[in-house]
Amino acid sequence: MIETVHLFQPLDDQLILLLRSLSKEDWNKPTIAKLWVVKDIASHLLDGNMRTLSLSRDKHSLSPDRTIDSYETLVAYLNQLNADWVTATKRLSPEVLVELLERSGKQYSAYIATLDPEEDALFSVAWAGEDRSKNWFHIAREYTEKWHHQQQIRDAVGKPGILTQELYYPVIDTFMRGLPHTFRNTDAEEGTVVRIAVDGAVKGEWFLLRHNNKWQQGNNPGRLANAGISVPAEISWKVFTKGMTAEAALSSCRIDGNGGLASVVLKLIAVMA
Repeated sequence: MIETVHLFQPLDDQLILLLRSLSKEDWNKPTIAKLWVVKDIASHLLDGNMRTLSLSRDKHSLSPDRTIDSYETLVAYLNQLNADWVTATKRLSPEVLVELLERSGKQYSAYIATLDPEEDALFSVAWAGEDRSKNWFHIAREYTEKWHHQQQIRDAVGKPGILTQELYYPVIDTFMRGLPHTFRNTDAEEGTVVRIAVDGAVKGEWFLLRHNNKWQQGNNPGRLANAGISVPAEISWKVFTKGMTAEAALSSCRIDGNGGLASVVLKLIAVMA
C-alpha cells in the first residue's frame, strides 16, 4: 500500500503559495498540457476538488450523456467534462480561483482521511488495467494528479519544483503500479527481469518479473536483470503523464541489456489519456 493521505494538505499548501506568487502574465503562460495555460490548470485542480466532494462525499451523481463501454469512450467523456469546466471557469478571476482552491482543498483532504484504505474505491485506476481498485490506490492516483498538475504550473512559470523525496517519490511509486499493464502485450521468456530506476533529485528502484506468462511487480530478485532503464527524475513525471514523448526521453535515459524490452517502460501512461 502506498500511503499518501497525509501528503495532500502539504501539497495544497505549496500550491496556494505558488499561485499567490504569480504575476498577471504568469496566469496566461502556456504549459505542456497542450491547449491549457496556467489558469486553466488551476481551474482543473479546482474541478478535481469539487467533483470529489460532490460525487463521493455528498453522493451527488451525474449520469453520463453517452454510453461508456470502453477505455476510449471513458477517456473521451472525461476529456469533455474537463474541457466544459475549464471553459466555464474562464470567467473567474485568479483571486477567486485561489480562494476556492484553498477552501475546497482543506475539505478534500479532510474527506479522503475518512476513507478506509482497504475498501473498494468508487472508481478504479483504469490506466493500471484495474476494473476494481482499493481506496488507497485511488487516493494515490488522485495525489499524482494534484502533484503533476502543480508541477506543470511550476514548469511553465519557471518556479522551483516539488521534486522532493517526500512529495515526489510517492508519485513515481504510484506510476510504477501501471507497468504490468504497460507490458501486457510484451512477450519474454519465463523468469525475465526488467529493472527500472529513477535517478536524480529523487531516487527509486523497481522490478518487473515474467512469471506464468504474466508480468508482475516484485522485489529485487538478487540476480542480474535482463533489461534495465534509468530515467532522470526531472523528466520522468513528464514522460509518464504525456508531457514528453518516449522518443524525446530516450536520449536522457541509460539502457542496460535488452534495449527493446527496457524501452517499453517509457510507454507507461499514468493518466487517463
